[in-house]
Amino acid sequence: MAHTTETALAANAFSGRPDHTAPVNPPPDHARSATALPDYAPVPPGALGPALNEDGYYVGRIERNLYWVTDSIYQAMFLTTRDGVVLVDAPPTIGRNLFRAIQEVARANDKPETVTHLIYSHSHADHIGASALFGKDVVRIGHTETRRILQRAGDPDRPAPEDTFEDVYVLNVGGETLELNYHGPNHSPDNIFVYAPKQKTLMLVDVLYAGWAPFRNLAMAQDVQGSVKAVDVAMGYPWETLVGGHLGRLGVRADGELQKQYLSDLDAGLRAALNSLDPAPFLARYKSSGNAWAINKAYLDALAKQAADPVIAKYLDRLAGVDIYTTENAFSLLESLRLESNVLGPFAVRN
Repeated sequence: MAHTTETALAANAFSGRPDHTAPVNPPPDHARSATALPDYAPVPPGALGPALNEDGYYVGRIERNLYWVTDSIYQAMFLTTRDGVVLVDAPPTIGRNLFRAIQEVARANDKPETVTHLIYSHSHADHIGASALFGKDVVRIGHTETRRILQRAGDPDRPAPEDTFEDVYVLNVGGETLELNYHGPNHSPDNIFVYAPKQKTLMLVDVLYAGWAPFRNLAMAQDVQGSVKAVDVAMGYPWETLVGGHLGRLGVRADGELQKQYLSDLDAGLRAALNSLDPAPFLARYKSSGNAWAINKAYLDALAKQAADPVIAKYLDRLAGVDIYTTENAFSLLESLRLESNVLGPFAVRN
């Protein structure tokens, strides 16, 4: 902390130095950087999840023998059965707290606490980077593309799944069932839908965000149109509870409908901006210098902002983080519309 005037004067008196020769002590780097950080809109209370315990996690029942665990940033899901535990994802930020959560629940229910099956929602390390903690005997299950990606990666923390599937995989363990489905690329080329029919619960990671705007660039979607479509596919399931893989609370169907509307509003705003925003000032400013990248950046950024601003205003008290990532989300959707959907605006075929 920076010295106050009174503290500095006292230090000078103690050292015998005259006041005007006292050294100026600048605040530490971390303090200076903290004061320079931007302010964002308050998080709506409904976006927040339950409080964490002293170990830094929360575990709760979804329905019957299905549970979820979160550290308020990431989420995993697990089934306790008479034959062992089926875990979906192993986020490294939760790490060994997964064992604590599973042990807590299994012992309370007089069920085995050994994880016998580990399902990968997809290949990304932030969701399965703690897989290696479960050893070599656990049966790892994932899409065939997940196996291909992880074999190429050669990451010891993410052993490739041994059991794979192309379209549908029904897992029955100890009287419990999970249905795994692949509906095409979305957030990643291999991201799957995990559905618990008895519990009417869907786990779909990095696509739907309960109470929040999607993470930047539509959750870094590798297939933007696939991610948008995945929202509709998800809403076609008869789920009542959503495990989205991120943040601190579970989702309900109203969360899915809200994100659908958010994406629809962004899409409409971008289409309107492509038809209305005049590129002439951007060309006049940068064309003479031959700086094509400056033209494109300034114009595309302006398009994204024009579409994002009214969406931010509309959802500011309904979706947490909408002011943080909506302009970036608009940019990703804009590029997808231009490059994949042929919505070109002024970039259309020249006469």
